[in-house]
Parts: sequence; structure tokens; C-alpha cells
Amino acid sequence: MTVAAQQASQRSKEPYVIGPDGLPLTLADLPPTSTKRWVIRRKAEVVAAVRGGLLTLEEACERYQLTLEEFLAWQKAIDQFGMPGLRATRVQQYR
Repeated sequence: MTVAAQQASQRSKEPYVIGPDGLPLTLADLPPTSTKRWVIRRKAEVVAAVRGGLLTLEEACERYQLTLEEFLAWQKAIDQFGMPGLRATRVQQYR
């Protein structure tokens, strides 16, 4: 068995969701809890984790010190504009 096959086998035992890039996303793949710089990909990963049931909304907010409003704004931005809607410098342009 190749290393990639072994890793895939091990991953299949962990709960996962499909991330914003189309690849499996596990709890271990999520941004660190100490994250301060929220780039588009990290925001999208947290939203995908909550939508897929990997984390509850409450767990995500607690884990990343997010307000409910902040998380819901990320979710709304993805729904309306896709991942580019999460760009911090574009927030006013999309409103």
C-alpha cells in the first residue's frame, strides 16, 4: 500500500466534510484556534465545517472567538457572492 493510500485509509476513519476546495476537511485540517488573520480560505473552511456538521455553530464561535453575527456574515457572503464575498477588502463593494 502506498503512503497516499494509507493516509486516505486513515482519513476515512475520521469524520470529515468536503471543504471549499473540494477536498476532505477534518477537525485537524481546520485553522488553528489561535488564528487572528482570517483569509478567505480559512473563513470558508470554518463555514464548511459547520454546514457539514463537523462543528456546531456554538463550537465554531467558541473555538475561534467569533460572534454569532460575524459567522453569519461569512455564511451570507458565501451564499450571495461565493468565496470572493469573504474578501475583507471587498466587503463594502458587495453590500
